[in-house]
Amino acid sequence: MENITITDNHIHVDPINGEGPLEVAKKFGRAGGNVMIIPNKPTWTVGKSCNFDEAMELVIKYVSMINENTNVRAFAVVGAHPAELSRRVKNGMELDLAEKMMKATFEAAQKLVIEDKAIGIGEIGRPHYEVSPEEMEVHNRLILYAMELAADADCAVQLHTESAEEKQFLEFAEMADKAGLERHKVIKHFSGPLVSKDENHGLTPSLIATKSVIVEGIKKGNNFLMETDYLDMLSRPGAVLGPKTVPRRTKDLLQKGILTEEDVYKIHVENVEKVYGIDLE
Repeated sequence: MENITITDNHIHVDPINGEGPLEVAKKFGRAGGNVMIIPNKPTWTVGKSCNFDEAMELVIKYVSMINENTNVRAFAVVGAHPAELSRRVKNGMELDLAEKMMKATFEAAQKLVIEDKAIGIGEIGRPHYEVSPEEMEVHNRLILYAMELAADADCAVQLHTESAEEKQFLEFAEMADKAGLERHKVIKHFSGPLVSKDENHGLTPSLIATKSVIVEGIKKGNNFLMETDYLDMLSRPGAVLGPKTVPRRTKDLLQKGILTEEDVYKIHVENVEKVYGIDLE
């Protein structure tokens, strides 16, 4: 059990509002974690003058810091959270201009993937809160556009959306088909235990690593990832789940026989390598 690889598929680092990349990585590593997939945080968390390019370049910088100074391997996922559009529209930006802005950001994210600075586009998607029908149409067009860019770059997409059930997974799967993106390269971040194929329609669910979700998920199979969605905010310590959670949860369930060593390898290595096209060995 000492030599197992453990991956947190969605974990943030924030030296401005939180502890920062090195402290988070060290906590993760001390708990037994090995691989962190880190999406950039929204521009407003960095500062009023921060733009999208700067936010994406910052997470690439943080990943380099972790790789150079700790025993944890880190990879960047870059993009623009759907709330970026909502905030700008709320502050008076025209919807069509906001859509163009988001498209340009996705194109910049794709370029970073092609340059091997990042391994996926994300987190992108649509709001988990109420917006106008017109705005929701834009978010859906943007999801499709991001998937098209990901298909061209042969990379993964991390989706942030409302709480998704089988109906939403099918909707996103059909979007992926239309975009020419392999369904398994669409990752539903912050997923519940929709592990069986008739529930997720071939998408890759990234299960939030509460005990109940993982225990329910593993009953249906091991074709999923695990994540904390750790925010690294001193004002919200431990939210959403703390950085030690995925390694501790994995080892606890392995000790109790709920996960097998084969399950752990599949979840934390094979699935990660397949979705992102990276080598963890």
